[in-house]
Amino acid sequence: MACFTTILHVIILLEFINVSAGEKGNCEIYAAVGQSVTLPFVFDGLVNSYVVRWTHNSKIIFYREQGRVSIGKSTDISATGSLLLKVLTSASAGTYRVNILYPNGTFVKTWTGRLCMMDNVSKPELNYVCDLKTGAVNLNCQTAKPQDLVFSWVLDGKTLTSETKQTLSISLTQLKGERSFSCSVANKVSKESSSIVRPTCKSPSPPPLLCYTPKTVKTALIGGAGVILLLLIIIIVLCCCYRRKKSQMRLGDKGALRMLSLNKREDGAISPEYETMHPTENSLPPTPQPPPRACYQTVQPEVHTESRPAELPTAAEEQQPSPVPKPRTKNPQTPNI
Repeated sequence: MACFTTILHVIILLEFINVSAGEKGNCEIYAAVGQSVTLPFVFDGLVNSYVVRWTHNSKIIFYREQGRVSIGKSTDISATGSLLLKVLTSASAGTYRVNILYPNGTFVKTWTGRLCMMDNVSKPELNYVCDLKTGAVNLNCQTAKPQDLVFSWVLDGKTLTSETKQTLSISLTQLKGERSFSCSVANKVSKESSSIVRPTCKSPSPPPLLCYTPKTVKTALIGGAGVILLLLIIIIVLCCCYRRKKSQMRLGDKGALRMLSLNKREDGAISPEYETMHPTENSLPPTPQPPPRACYQTVQPEVHTESRPAELPTAAEEQQPSPVPKPRTKNPQTPNI
């Protein structure tokens, strides 16, 4: 009895030392809430006569001596001494230690490990944005709590080993044809993949007119054609009115000239200028007037024949033009003697 008590005290002291060292170290084992895990301890030479003792944070959770289990259940450990933990909770995290001893209390083998609990990752959602300015498509693998997660990308069924970030940028030249993308997020206890996405990046937006519905565009075209037709009709009407007004003005000018001519004929005075500007059917070119004679020239007597015309009218008579000039017949003149 005294020997067993001594062995127990030694085990408790070693357990305390190992727990203190394990709390300062990193986790060797990771598990999620609700999962089951088997602690990685293997001792092939385990026999029922050995003492098997498992502790969790210095608390004994399994004890077997001489094949008899006093703490825990016989199904909690395997034939090699591994401890099976079922339906883990957040309180399951901590330091686990096993000691295998001979019946006399000497150590055969010992093992210590630290278990850390983690949450399962949620399924990510893959989104993309086409950046036409830079000529690339930017993909983003969105997930809750992205800290301490490992991202991976799959293009057309092949994993891109060099891409481990949450975002991925691909040039538009590499999107020729139908390309499929998916992303995955993982931690030490779980892994989830997104749905497959096939990005389609189109050319820049068309003019605003194309953004309207076909019915609106058709109505606008019909209205525009109606406005153009109305303008053409107005222009044609204005041109016709202008030409008609111009024709009336010309007819008015001719009528005024005719009235002026009639008035002058009624007065019996038609100027040579008017006859020259408006010749009639019966009018003939005016008879050329003889050049004026100098005062100092001696008048030569002329021999008149019977056929010589009458003497020229006087200056007083020249001032009164005849109403209708008559043609003159040229008679041969007799040379001066």
